[in-house]
Amino acid sequence: MPAGAPHGAGGQVRDPGGLRASLAGLTTRGRSFLAAGAAAAVCAYVLGQGQLLRVGLLLVVLPLICVLALHRTRHRVTATRRLTPPRVPAGGEARVQLRLENVSRVPTGLLMLQDRVPYVLGPRPRFVLDRVESGGRREVSYRVRSDLRGRYPLGPLQLRLTDPFGLVELTRSFTAYDTLTVVPRTQPLPAVRMTGEAGGYGDGSRRSLALAGDDDVIPRTYRRGDDLRRVHWRSTARYGELMVRREEQPQRTKATVLLDTRDLAYEGAGPDSAFEWAVSAAASTLLHVLEQGFSVRLLTDTGDSVPGEGGGFSSGGTESAEAAGLMMDTLAVVGHSDGSGLGRAYDAVRSGGAGPASSGGDGLLIAFFGDLDEEQTEMAARMRQRSAGAVAFVLDSATWTGAPSRAEERLRRLRDAGWTALAVPPGAAFAELWRQAGNAPLGPETSGGRG
Repeated sequence: MPAGAPHGAGGQVRDPGGLRASLAGLTTRGRSFLAAGAAAAVCAYVLGQGQLLRVGLLLVVLPLICVLALHRTRHRVTATRRLTPPRVPAGGEARVQLRLENVSRVPTGLLMLQDRVPYVLGPRPRFVLDRVESGGRREVSYRVRSDLRGRYPLGPLQLRLTDPFGLVELTRSFTAYDTLTVVPRTQPLPAVRMTGEAGGYGDGSRRSLALAGDDDVIPRTYRRGDDLRRVHWRSTARYGELMVRREEQPQRTKATVLLDTRDLAYEGAGPDSAFEWAVSAAASTLLHVLEQGFSVRLLTDTGDSVPGEGGGFSSGGTESAEAAGLMMDTLAVVGHSDGSGLGRAYDAVRSGGAGPASSGGDGLLIAFFGDLDEEQTEMAARMRQRSAGAVAFVLDSATWTGAPSRAEERLRRLRDAGWTALAVPPGAAFAELWRQAGNAPLGPETSGGRG
């Protein structure tokens, strides 16, 4: 692949094999020529017709010459693929641009390109390119779209070579491929103040880390985009790398988005299922609280936390954008777990905490639950003790399948524990439920120091 290419479609084509593989590339026309030539040669021998023998030999030799010519063809062809954008929401389109370049000294013949794509992205795109001169370039493009979230490979690109008579057709493949990530659909959420929520940064939440002069400055490594006026030259000389002053650091309120992925908690499948609604709502919540300046993590019932470094929460600035991409990539491929309870999620909330209990808790816990039995309802109720505010969206399978709801008692228990708990009807608009959660009355509060 050429240096500096934005995305790779594979570089030079891979040799398809030996001469036997090239013989297997004979088209129907080429095989017909061989059969007709052999038949003419036999008839010429039996009838003693010399002219017919020459015709038969010509019919036999011509396909073989084409096979040998294509087999010995060593076109140095490179290709690059540009995927724009590499991450799209479900139902969105991405554009794939292929660029082919002939880097050999001889022109190519007729070329046929075919890019491999999964069937959920649409039919395989095919293109026919006429003669490409030495050093020449050709660009083609196509679009892909999927209503199902996931990660889909694009490629490898296949290149078909053919002779001018259409007697032989050889397929050569590139080796590399790209990946299209289809993330869940998201929707903008209204700016409401959740129960117990402090602002992302809040009034008076900035604290100074350098108060008494130059010696008290806590430096950090220079990052791209930092103001050069903040370079701390004494620390730079001491550590041997560029250091900048970290004069004040915002204290960001934490928010945990908990997604229940238990297989037994949901019924149905497909884009309109309760589980897909929960995944999409969790993605919308993550983006919203990040925009509000929170330090965020995604937690599942398995106890896995994203991002997983340090305390599991995103940082500010560029790190928040990277963390958002990582969490959205996780939601693009998240599936059902085989767990039966919320114990691991409870342990993760208790150990990491949406907010430290010693300070009364200053974090926000937003959960998306499937079916909850009595034991799991009690487990979820105890999670509230580690956070300043807690909001639960409960998706009852009975409601989503048209049966009478069984979640009223569970919702009442969560509200008694201090949760703002809402039932999610089938096909509900999450933005409206989010607004209702912000306007919901307080339930009885529990002490924040236990757990």
